[in-house]
Amino acid sequence: MTDAREVRTACPYCGVGCGVQARVAADGTVSVRGDPGHPANAGKLCSKGSALGETLGLDGRVLHPEIAGRRAAWDDALDLVARRFSETIAQHGPDSVAFYVSGQLLTEDYYVANKLMKGFIGSANIDTNSRLCMASSVAGHKRAFGEDIVPGVYADFEEADLVVLVGSNTAWCHPILYQRLLAAWAERGTRIVVIDPRRTATAAECDLHLQLKPGTDVLLFNGLLAHLAGCGAVDQAYVAAHTSGFDATLGLAVADAPSVRRVADGCDLDPADVATFYGWFASTERTVTVYSQGVNQSAHGTDKVNAILNCHLATGRIGRPGMGPFSVTGQPNAMGGREVGGLANQLAAHMGFDDPSAPERVGRFWNAPDIARRPGLKAVDMFEAVGDGRIKALWVMGTNPAVSMPDAGKVRAALKTCQFVVVSDVTRTDTSHFADVLLPAAAWGEKDGTVTNSERLISRQKSFLPMPGDVSPDWWIVSEVARRMGFAEAFDHPGPAAIFREHAALSAFENDGARLFDIGGLAGLTDAEYDALVPLHWPFPIGASAGAQRLLGDGLFPTADGRARFVAVRQEGAALPVDAAFPLVLNTGRLRDQWHTMTRTGRVPRLMANAPEPAVELNASDAAAQGIADGDLVRIDSRYGCVRAKARIGIGQRMGEAFLPMHWSGRFAANAAAGSLSAPVTDPFSGQPELKHVPVRIMREPVAWAGVLMTRRDIRPTGLVHWSRAAVAGGWVYELSGTEPPEQGILLARRLVDVVPADQLLEYTDRRTSTFRAAATDGEGRLAEALLVAPQGHLPERDWLLSLLASGEPLSPLDRRALLSGRAPVPVPAVGRIVCSCFNVGVNQLAAAISGGSDSLDEIGKVLKAGTNCGSCRSEIRAMLDAGQLQAAE
Repeated sequence: MTDAREVRTACPYCGVGCGVQARVAADGTVSVRGDPGHPANAGKLCSKGSALGETLGLDGRVLHPEIAGRRAAWDDALDLVARRFSETIAQHGPDSVAFYVSGQLLTEDYYVANKLMKGFIGSANIDTNSRLCMASSVAGHKRAFGEDIVPGVYADFEEADLVVLVGSNTAWCHPILYQRLLAAWAERGTRIVVIDPRRTATAAECDLHLQLKPGTDVLLFNGLLAHLAGCGAVDQAYVAAHTSGFDATLGLAVADAPSVRRVADGCDLDPADVATFYGWFASTERTVTVYSQGVNQSAHGTDKVNAILNCHLATGRIGRPGMGPFSVTGQPNAMGGREVGGLANQLAAHMGFDDPSAPERVGRFWNAPDIARRPGLKAVDMFEAVGDGRIKALWVMGTNPAVSMPDAGKVRAALKTCQFVVVSDVTRTDTSHFADVLLPAAAWGEKDGTVTNSERLISRQKSFLPMPGDVSPDWWIVSEVARRMGFAEAFDHPGPAAIFREHAALSAFENDGARLFDIGGLAGLTDAEYDALVPLHWPFPIGASAGAQRLLGDGLFPTADGRARFVAVRQEGAALPVDAAFPLVLNTGRLRDQWHTMTRTGRVPRLMANAPEPAVELNASDAAAQGIADGDLVRIDSRYGCVRAKARIGIGQRMGEAFLPMHWSGRFAANAAAGSLSAPVTDPFSGQPELKHVPVRIMREPVAWAGVLMTRRDIRPTGLVHWSRAAVAGGWVYELSGTEPPEQGILLARRLVDVVPADQLLEYTDRRTSTFRAAATDGEGRLAEALLVAPQGHLPERDWLLSLLASGEPLSPLDRRALLSGRAPVPVPAVGRIVCSCFNVGVNQLAAAISGGSDSLDEIGKVLKAGTNCGSCRSEIRAMLDAGQLQAAE
């Protein structure tokens, strides 16, 4: 045994970029806690971050290279990838190949992938899943500021007097930032305005919620700009000295939104609420506007970004303490990917194809005379090209486009017909199913490099676990392919430190202050200094002793004339309007405890416990019109595909709107992937697809039977109308349902336990009630699985059986006799659905505490600890408290 050790690293989830301390015990087990010394989180972690230690198992991992589904040696796999890419390029040209990469990659991985494709293959056909989340912010920043710059830092959340959250469910998607904001709200009276069509957890704790009509953000902020001009809140001196285009922009804004009444009518808001928001913004100098996917994921996302930036430019509220526009990213290294040119329309180091000298400059630095000289295909266009045969060889790194891309059914068809598909990833995914070559990539805890968070803070992500099997880092995999393609000298990287030094040197190369992204001061780091690198902001130019925090506060912008640009925008109609065939607007987004397509979080029982099934949230009126009750299975259709999910009725949705989480892949449900519904309609400037406004229809499925399978086996049921699964202690629980008669449902479900040896399987069928029960034990007398089938609405409770599966103990004679009844021989207390994932507190425990006299969030926290860590469960606890107080009043 080795001695216990603790390693400082960075969280691999959202763009907050929290610091993590991973403790590796002498026996190899890992526990994690927040790093109290990291400036992003000061020791706090959200529910996902707190559970990182539970994601490190090898179940589902890709551990060895595979060719055509069979294990292969690294040399054979790498040789094949290099040969097929080289042959394709020789026969069809460099634009016949493409890379699709990920914000999950470290900056060093991203850098070598971009260098290979753009510098040496000579095509810009490398794009990233960040196209789906941040591309509109990039485009908006470049139009206004001349460069992709987030001017503020997280401390501005705490120093502002007004924080406006636009299209950002911060409480769930960036919980640690939200806690910093709530602390300022409580301690110094910071006002919070939430602008969101949904009543989210974030909207539950704010001073004003503007529940606007989806897609009307430009109208709202054009109206704000007109109001600022009308009430004398425009900083005329700043506008004159540091900007251009104000008059034309204001003229269009006034024409688009001439009055509060016009804005209120167009946004479907109360005019008094609009006036309040405008008044607060006009009178509050220290204002921060935080925006995220609700703004970006739109066919008009870039215009929405610029409408927000226009208001900050008009008031001069840029880059000073407690003020500025703030784009928060969804992935841990979305910004790092942007720094190295991970988007198809970028070059490395914030250079772009719009500057004719930039390709030649980067080519000289890399010694790459055949460097790409025009933008490549953005994500949606890239998979279109895969489908029609223009792209004949594709390499997907660390992402799952078969689920996450819009019109995902068409993407899967494209992957199936593509001549050569390479996938390098940590786990098997829906996309890896299409791989001709599958390459095992290092996971969090095994890889080493840097990430950049939403406030431009560079942090080290360090390895603390050995790489299992034949697993290798992404940078090594790409470099080895590059060597075999004939580019060995340019990819002779001994490790991530050398790659980072090259990346830093390129940022300073012939820069002379023209680009704010400059970390040339880090280009001379030794390996030891790189290993010990503490979190720091960029820019960090040569000669700097510290990274710059706020930017643009001096009124100087990285444009040709040094001025920021106002961008005139107008409210446009929906890219895809609703109609009689598809009368509802579907919004998609994240859940509190899940991450992307659940490859990591879906295997953690406590992260699955809050929302264990795919569910679509509906307004009560819309549900009633279709005869849909809470918990019903429904079918959701768009022009691009269909999915099934359970209905959840609540107050969070406006009438005519619905919400479906983005996370469920084919490995966790029969057919519940939101990407199957989404439209491949994109923003003309950013190429970002519209994921927040999809016309759909939702109909109740006539479910006749339901079943539940509790098992240790990791399986994929087939032939069922609907199934979904959730990780539980000891294994998995599968929810099953169908429209067939119950007798046929029994036969379909019965097939799931046909693999169990007959002498280990107990089963019982009651033909009169159309119920079926089966249970199996293993060789040591422990419960291995249990299957219950009954007509819809008649399944028995399963808490007792789940407790037996979790215990891992041999069954008692009393338990064994009770198995086929499905009912506990003695009462078993149930915690109910988990509300607080950080401390595993269930709804029944909360209800008991409330009925016992705990009448506030503070009291609940003292009794159960719920809500005292990341705080993302506070809104649900508050709703229970409010319901209890209302019931008591009645």
